[in-house]
Amino acid sequence: MRSIFLGSLSAAALLSLSACGNPSEEPITDTAMDTAQPAETETTEPVVDYADLSTVLAADWRGAAAERDSWRHPAETLEFFGIDPSSTVVEIWPGGGWYSDVLAPWISANGGTYVAAHFPAGSESDYRRRSRANFEARISDIPAYGEPVIADFNAELGLVVEDDSVDAILTFRNIHNWMAGGTAELAFSEFHAALRPGGVLGVVEHRLPSTRQQDPMAGSGYVQQDYVIALAEEAGFEFVEASEINANPADTADHPYGVWTLPPTRRSPRDGEDATDFDRAQFDAIGESDRMTLLFRKPAAE
Repeated sequence: MRSIFLGSLSAAALLSLSACGNPSEEPITDTAMDTAQPAETETTEPVVDYADLSTVLAADWRGAAAERDSWRHPAETLEFFGIDPSSTVVEIWPGGGWYSDVLAPWISANGGTYVAAHFPAGSESDYRRRSRANFEARISDIPAYGEPVIADFNAELGLVVEDDSVDAILTFRNIHNWMAGGTAELAFSEFHAALRPGGVLGVVEHRLPSTRQQDPMAGSGYVQQDYVIALAEEAGFEFVEASEINANPADTADHPYGVWTLPPTRRSPRDGEDATDFDRAQFDAIGESDRMTLLFRKPAAE
């Protein structure tokens, strides 16, 4: 049985829910003005066309998130994946929406469909429920998101969308989570089933050097590139190409708190933990993790 519970939830609908009980502010008028004079007209914000990805990347709603573009290279990454913004694109577990803030407005402006496959709203995990709620709230705050589809994705159960219905699936830094839960094989199998023949799977993940031993649970957050390729090929994908767009040669993948030692998490010793020889500045200087960027394709004829 496959398990994303796919339901359409427009940003406009969320916005109307969040506004309940909050009366809109009445426009302020100058009652002393001579009534013979023409009434002032409200100024409107200029309409911005977000069909161009560079315009989305410069949008003010991204705020401090844009500072991480130098590590995550969203324009180059999406170009490498060959994403068509007029198509149906699924982002798996978008978290707080770093990539969603780019994908959803861009896809909406080009007439495509952005699907955010997030944690189930009814998850038993408080963290996951909060993450989902915060994501939905963010959608309501950004009209340019258009009308994204909000879906549930639970890797233990699978992805419930119509088979052969999706043009592209993207996952950013998630595979180690599925490995920890023992569900990585199932996740890739579900992605393969959901994609149309010829559809693409784009993967970005923290990279463990091939000379190191792979922990099947990926406790450090790092995964070997060959391990990911094998997972995808076993699910029926064709490996197309790897890119070094998101590589960071300064990252040794050997840190006291795994990948979370590095920015943006910046995990440091807590109360009771040995802080001997821990140098926060040393890890900050490394920057974000070394990452593989992999493109797979579902064969066009099976």
